[in-house]
Amino acid sequence: MAQLSTEQRAQAIMMLEKGYSTREIAAKPCPGCPRKLNERDERNIVRSIMTRECSNAVQIQKSLKVNDDIEVSASTVRRALKRNGLAAQVKRKKPLLSKKHREKCLNFAKRYKDWTVSDWNKVVWSDESKFQIFGSDTRQYCWKRPKDPLQDAHVKPTVKFGGGSIFV
Repeated sequence: MAQLSTEQRAQAIMMLEKGYSTREIAAKPCPGCPRKLNERDERNIVRSIMTRECSNAVQIQKSLKVNDDIEVSASTVRRALKRNGLAAQVKRKKPLLSKKHREKCLNFAKRYKDWTVSDWNKVVWSDESKFQIFGSDTRQYCWKRPKDPLQDAHVKPTVKFGGGSIFV
């Protein structure tokens, strides 16, 4: 049994006098296995997600094995990301916009920003919508902090193409 220093002995006596039990005073070993990822490894994992070097836990797992010789499971990587404030979210579906499209949208907004309600009442609106019959409807996930703004990496671009759609 290890010998206690005078400071440790005095601290234990003081805690006994305050009403703590001997079980509460005794040093308890940390339960479970030691972590495979230290703080530096976790920062590197978060950095690889935020810089879009890797997009999911499996890719990070493989890069850790190749680059750092660390063998961990994908679920360990996911837990590390969650501990650091990141959450897996389904990518939002948005139309794929080129620079030309963005410029046209901005020009439209600038042109009609001063219109009044009576001006907009003169516009004829149609409720025609296009629905895709075919195409990949699988969910794609991305990692981001809940308060972070939406970026291009957090969006699943959609492209309208001929065939496989109906207008309603």
